[in-house]
Amino acid sequence: MKKTIAVIFGGRSSEYGVSLQSAYSVLTQINKEKYDVLPIGITENGIWSHYTGDTEDLLQDTWHTHDIAPVLFNPDPLKHSLVINGTTTQVDAMLPILHGINGEDGTVQGMAKLCGIPVIGCGILASALCMDKQRAHDLVSHAGIPCAKSITIHHTCQIHSVCSRLTFPLYVKPVHAGSSIGIHRCISMEEVLPAVKEAFSIDTEVILEEEIQGSEVGCAVMGIDHLTVGRVDEIELSSGLFDFEEKYTLKTSTIHMPARISEQEKLIIQETAKKIYTTLGCTGFARVDMFYTPDKKIYFNEVNTIPGFTTHSRYPAMMKGTGLTFTQMLDQIIGLYV
Repeated sequence: MKKTIAVIFGGRSSEYGVSLQSAYSVLTQINKEKYDVLPIGITENGIWSHYTGDTEDLLQDTWHTHDIAPVLFNPDPLKHSLVINGTTTQVDAMLPILHGINGEDGTVQGMAKLCGIPVIGCGILASALCMDKQRAHDLVSHAGIPCAKSITIHHTCQIHSVCSRLTFPLYVKPVHAGSSIGIHRCISMEEVLPAVKEAFSIDTEVILEEEIQGSEVGCAVMGIDHLTVGRVDEIELSSGLFDFEEKYTLKTSTIHMPARISEQEKLIIQETAKKIYTTLGCTGFARVDMFYTPDKKIYFNEVNTIPGFTTHSRYPAMMKGTGLTFTQMLDQIIGLYV
């Protein structure tokens, strides 16, 4: 019998639009002969609905303008089901394609666990840890993998004392955010205060982090006990920051897949990615981002527990580099749980 997979998209996050693009790819590429798919959309206001309309409408963000059936979680953990328009529907697993807060941070994972629904991907703890830049760095550093020197602040009055202990250029980041939202590169004290104020408008904690001279490399990781890694990629920036706009337009940057380094160097980066993945308790799938310096030193940057899943996103591209099509990649990820 087919397994029923609830694919969750949208959400109360600044990355709502990216989620719609990722979900479009998943919903069009998932193997319908193996799975009954329940598309569950979350509006920007947080309303959960079963979407049965044209998948193309996700790309225009018009899906929520059609007739949609309200969705509730069935709190009985023995039923592992959703209540759709008043009817109980059993779910074998939930695949959240949600980016950023209120989805990638452990909140949805916790709700599903309370209701007995298996979640495909990282669980509550790993999701929360990877969304928290400071705590993730602390744990990975403790495991022996270097990170950029950084200090986390809770008030703007801490700026001067903190900057006196760090070396410019600095990156100012909300501690809990994704897709480079609210991140600024600062080369002087004059630039720090407005950057910090913007970051505090997004989060209650802000991290100031020294710049690592080198290129950013990434590695897709899949699995629970036995881990599979994708090809290593490399981001080449012509200038500035790999910010939200640049990530989704590539106006001034290039992603090299595979990375322009030796096979031995790629192997070391892949092994480091696996160590980071297990250190933070990741399961299912995640993309590990690192910096690679000219003197061949690896620094941890961050882990995306639900990376972009558009057909041109980095995670599918890295897995495609190993011979997996998008559909095969989804099959392997889902097969870890059902």
